[in-house]
Amino acid sequence: MPFITQRKVRFQHCDPAGIVFYPRYYEMLNSVVEDYFAESVGHDFNRLHVETRTGVPTAHIETDFHAPSRLGETLTFELTLRDVGRTSLTLRTEVHCGGDPRLTSDSTLVFVDLGSGRPLPWPEAMRAHFAKDCQQG
Repeated sequence: MPFITQRKVRFQHCDPAGIVFYPRYYEMLNSVVEDYFAESVGHDFNRLHVETRTGVPTAHIETDFHAPSRLGETLTFELTLRDVGRTSLTLRTEVHCGGDPRLTSDSTLVFVDLGSGRPLPWPEAMRAHFAKDCQQG
């Protein structure tokens, strides 16, 4: 089942033309991933980064921009799990505004030890959650 959330396009996201400056989309995409981990997986970034000294950096990202988004619009982000590897997670995020596609982004996250930077296998509880979300997605 997809994780769905919304973000309002704010002044801070826009260039002088009043449209979202593309790097700001990546900040929004990362905030959606952070919300997914907190709200759906039950492992917020404080728990991951501070308590367990692990993280989920993006190893790959590929994005297609379909149409501009403008100041004041509300964007709907739909995050779907595509694949769960031993140490990685592949996601697709589709962004719409009122049903109109704005961007599609495919990304791969890797679960790592923050001290060494080395990949780690997903903890079993997280892997089980991801597998369930992949089957429903």
